[in-house]
Amino acid sequence: MEGLVHSRINPIHATRKQYHSRLVPAFSLFLSKNFTKTPVLFMKGHRSFNSVVASVQPLDASGLGHFDNTLPSKVILQLWRSADAVCFDVDSTVCLDEGIDELAEFCGAGKAVADWTARAMGGSVPFEEALAARLSLFKPSLPQVQEFLETRPPKISPGINELVKKLKAKNTNVYLISGGFRQMINPVASILGIPPENIFANQLLFGSSGEFVGFDVNEPTSRSGGKATAVQKIRKVHGYKALVMIGDGATDLEARKPGGADLFICYAGVQLREAVAVKADWLVFNFADLINSLE
Repeated sequence: MEGLVHSRINPIHATRKQYHSRLVPAFSLFLSKNFTKTPVLFMKGHRSFNSVVASVQPLDASGLGHFDNTLPSKVILQLWRSADAVCFDVDSTVCLDEGIDELAEFCGAGKAVADWTARAMGGSVPFEEALAARLSLFKPSLPQVQEFLETRPPKISPGINELVKKLKAKNTNVYLISGGFRQMINPVASILGIPPENIFANQLLFGSSGEFVGFDVNEPTSRSGGKATAVQKIRKVHGYKALVMIGDGATDLEARKPGGADLFICYAGVQLREAVAVKADWLVFNFADLINSLE
């Protein structure tokens, strides 16, 4: 989710698989009067989605600097195995790409958004300002979002489906927490069998004619520190004894705090952000490491 520190991504060889689910919203509309005086459209309903299951050679720790946290301690391993809730970041973790960049490119503003992102890499801009600025560069309409979702299936990281299945088999609750958009994350959640109530993400808002009007500022993930807030809320509501956060960026690392995540696992299989990786409790480059450690 964060700005690129260092990455090496090998070519993706993708194959399509068809998934059907009753959980995924389709593109019928309903009005909301809670956000602004102007009627706001969301997306709801049911449909099936394709996904792209990508074959990617994960990043390798060798040659990328010295890390002393690629092998978990007994304490870390025990905490991972005993977790009753695991929260995943989506962009560059569960999925191989960054949702807003993909949508911007589809809408013809990929370079403009990427250029703005590059200028914001210093980290001094609050997340809500960065999100608003990027969206203002291309203002995606509802029809554009619909077409994007229909023609660009999610690119799921290798091993994530098996990992989620393994966690669910252990009665571990799984959540998706993202600074991306719920409209684009719902299909991912459906593929992984994660219920809508376990998604914490931003919501694009549209006017009565389908025009872009903004995003829901009431979502905790729309603000700086939002992921930490979401994780704390999850823990408080459900009373989990051990909660783990898995992601690639600084906002995921922030979730490890009192009342939030007990353990932060940095997944660097797509992007290695060294400033985040060195502070992680456990650094992994392949979800297979996490799968095998549960056995």
